[in-house]
Amino acid sequence: MDEKPALPVVGDDYLLLGQYAERAYLEYAMSVVKGRALPEVSDGQKPVQRRILYAMRDMGLVHGAKPVKSARVVGEILGKYHPHGDASAYDAMVRMAQDFTLRYPLIDGIGNFGSRDGDGAAAMRYTEARLTPIADLLLSEINMGTVDFVPNYDGAFDEPVHLPARLPMVLLNGASGIAVGLATEIPSHNLNEVTQAAIALLKKPSLTTADLMQYIPAPDFAGGGQIITSAEDLQHIYETGKGSVRVRARYEVEKLARGQWRVIVTELPPNTSAQKILAEIEDQTNPKPKTGKKNLTQDQQNTKALMLSLLEKVRDESDGESPVRLVFEPKSSRIDTENFINTLMAQTSLEGNVSMNLVMMGTDNRPAQKNLKTILQEWLSFRTETVTRRLQYRLSQVEKRIHILEGRMIAFLHIDEVIKVIRESDEPKSDLMAAFGLTDIQAEDILEIRLRQLARLEGFKLEKELNDLKEEEGRLKVLLGDENEKKKLIIKEMQADMKQYGDERRTLVEAAERATLTQTTADEPVTLILSEKGWIRSRAGHHLDLSQTTFKEGDGLKQVLEGRTVWPVVILDSHGRTYTLDAAEIPGGRGDGVPVSSLIELQNGAEVTAMMTGLPDQHYLLGNSGGYGFIAKLGDMNSRIKAGKNVMTLKAGEKTLPPVPVYAVSLINPDCKVLLATDDHRLLAFSIGELEVREKGRGLQMISLSDGVRLEHLTVSTSPEFIVESVGKRGAEHKERLRMQDINNKRGRKGKLLDISGRLKALYGTD
Repeated sequence: MDEKPALPVVGDDYLLLGQYAERAYLEYAMSVVKGRALPEVSDGQKPVQRRILYAMRDMGLVHGAKPVKSARVVGEILGKYHPHGDASAYDAMVRMAQDFTLRYPLIDGIGNFGSRDGDGAAAMRYTEARLTPIADLLLSEINMGTVDFVPNYDGAFDEPVHLPARLPMVLLNGASGIAVGLATEIPSHNLNEVTQAAIALLKKPSLTTADLMQYIPAPDFAGGGQIITSAEDLQHIYETGKGSVRVRARYEVEKLARGQWRVIVTELPPNTSAQKILAEIEDQTNPKPKTGKKNLTQDQQNTKALMLSLLEKVRDESDGESPVRLVFEPKSSRIDTENFINTLMAQTSLEGNVSMNLVMMGTDNRPAQKNLKTILQEWLSFRTETVTRRLQYRLSQVEKRIHILEGRMIAFLHIDEVIKVIRESDEPKSDLMAAFGLTDIQAEDILEIRLRQLARLEGFKLEKELNDLKEEEGRLKVLLGDENEKKKLIIKEMQADMKQYGDERRTLVEAAERATLTQTTADEPVTLILSEKGWIRSRAGHHLDLSQTTFKEGDGLKQVLEGRTVWPVVILDSHGRTYTLDAAEIPGGRGDGVPVSSLIELQNGAEVTAMMTGLPDQHYLLGNSGGYGFIAKLGDMNSRIKAGKNVMTLKAGEKTLPPVPVYAVSLINPDCKVLLATDDHRLLAFSIGELEVREKGRGLQMISLSDGVRLEHLTVSTSPEFIVESVGKRGAEHKERLRMQDINNKRGRKGKLLDISGRLKALYGTD
């Protein structure tokens, strides 16, 4: 049998196919990330946008100039800087001109540049374009030595690596893009708010994200609307750089004659149009059977009946004066207005989530998800660098001019001798340098100027210009040598830009409950089942026989919780965060359910500790393995976002314990005790009245723990006796009944050592 040929040596001449594929894909991925999809924190632009702006400025298409055909602009962009398809360049250009897409449009488009209803722009041969005034924030300092230039794709021209943005454009206009393994969704923000936050951070670098949110409370969308996400959830989003905000349309209830009324929608959430709303209502009031079905599903029938019972008609009255005007007329004036509006919000895109994923290219040229403070810090670093380079460039220009003028002043003061040297010398340049101590540059300049420039009147002008430039030179050196003075200059310039380009916030920020159709959910008993590996499911009814319940291999029962379909289900994770699910939306049937992680966004390394349910005023005792705890209301633990919210503060290595329901009457019952057991078999009981009711935090110390010891069990009881279950070293189970009075003490003590061997399994009262 022939031997297999040996693999070639992998080196400069050979590369294994797997290695080549890996390297090629990584190069492709980074090319997409850096070259197409993600904006820069420095100027907020993607490469195609940056090239469009630079090319238009190069063509002289500033605001006030005569606009030219978009096709000419696209040709300039493709020919000089962007060797890609004309459609992609024109699409980017169109987006930059849409006032309903960008909060601060950078291109002034003349002609049909599309509509908020999704109508496309006219072909580039029909439309015209030029830059808007606010584009100066990106381009005014481009030729002042502020940024680096690199050769274009064929080396024929140079293009800027960044644009010298005078304000944080990455926040002002935001961005959206999908790369390879990365995506970004940066919403727009208000110019006044962002500028004030940047100034505050420049003055006081120790400010936190929470401090900065005093200036930037939330995004500010081009189309307005109302953000109903709570301030706490918004803070979590800005601190992590990821999440979603809930935005709803803004409306007014218009009163008509004879007690009639109608709802007028005047502002819509982002990525929503009047035509989209009309299409959704048409689909619900006149539904078609789903693919493969002959008849409408029960959900379709219920939705149709609901909408037809409330809504008489809807029409779009939008026009030039009112860009958004949707009119909704109720079936009857006797319909509850709040219920009518709530149903419309819940059933259509009049209310929805807007993703926030603050991923961008940083000043280190690496893609990363950044929080609000980091974004502003990096931009301020970039701005400080550009201002420094601008000052250095201007100082260099001033010093060169001073050098020239000093030579001219020497010539002016010795005009006769200079003329004589020039007339009689064979090498006037070197003779001038020798006779008057001039430099090569000064002598060359004197030989080039006309004699009239050395006339008496011109001499006075030379002297004045020289004095003015020396004063400017002094100011520039002070600015470059004093960081505080440089900061003052940056702040002054930012304040001037804010005064010129700033405007009022368009999007209302007012927290509100998410619109839901609670009236469509029947109030029925439900049992929730949580597995050890975090799978959740529901079963109708209470007091069920779960002995035949099956789980996936290697999994088992963790918790059974009885509740109502209309009650929220609050999930507590091991890191102290809580998340909220609707009980009615948890899968039922006979399957294994779904992973909780598919319904909520657990943090890295976090596990599900337990479920809670009940009415908003239901109390729960929360505790952690570090021996601290407090009592919280279920309503205070609700979270409107999938990422949840932090309720219990933990130290490194600690985790939460399963929460214990506490009824209101128990809080004032002197016989109600908190029972604690540690992993070194110490027991402690104290009155529940010694704990605090609070919304969040670390709580009070419940038990004093020795180094390496952890709190393991936590319960509440009004019984004078309690049961301790333990498992011996050989697996034998033991139960011991103890008296509460034997371990009763004050909160924060070490507790009583229990004489058992093996592991303490459970702790509970006899009530």
